[in-house]
Amino acid sequence: MIVSFDEPLPDAELDQYLTDIERAMAETGFTQSVATRRHVAVPGEEAIPALIATAIVQVSVADTDTLAKAFSAPALHEVIDRWQSRHSYKVAWANHEPLA
Repeated sequence: MIVSFDEPLPDAELDQYLTDIERAMAETGFTQSVATRRHVAVPGEEAIPALIATAIVQVSVADTDTLAKAFSAPALHEVIDRWQSRHSYKVAWANHEPLA
């Protein structure tokens, strides 16, 4: 998941979002691993007309059916809905086979 908040978040709030989403994904019981990281900004990226990440959420699962199950978990949607109600953000997906 490539997560892009519409407005900058204070560090403590972004840390809490990352903790909440990582925990919710892990607690679905469908993931093999979950990792979150902040986006590392580089000069000039704001000139690119594309989604610029605030953070990355990397989720590893056994297969696409399991991915669908993980993302349909009610507890995960509770976390997403809670954060969306407080801070608007967009998500882009980059589903792929394992990288070397």
